[in-house]
Amino acid sequence: MFLQPTAPVSCGVMRHNRGVMFDRLRAKAAARREQAAALTALEQALCDFAESRSGVAAWVEQATGFNKSSILLIAATGEWMRKAIPDTDWGRDFAAAYQLTCYTAGVDPYPQRMRDWDAAHRKPAIPDGN
Repeated sequence: MFLQPTAPVSCGVMRHNRGVMFDRLRAKAAARREQAAALTALEQALCDFAESRSGVAAWVEQATGFNKSSILLIAATGEWMRKAIPDTDWGRDFAAAYQLTCYTAGVDPYPQRMRDWDAAHRKPAIPDGN
């Protein structure tokens, strides 16, 4: 004598749950693709800066409570570019891959040439009309 199930299994619910699970997997895969594309774009921007200027050095900045880790590239002219990076190890690896001298921000001061470049390229303040 066989026991009959007390409640039939609803296939619609199982399909729905499976659909939600696959939707989550698809969303995670799409997010990973977007993150990879963003990292490629980040690396390309940094690479373009480093290759188009001479005497470029890198300062890797630690994450703080309100800022992500970042890398600051400073050319010999003082021109600079700062970009957020995934972590400080990524910044050091980037500097090593492109043979840039790498400094730790907060330990090694920013060079005077950066401040000089900023001062020379700062837009004049708009005078107050009063």
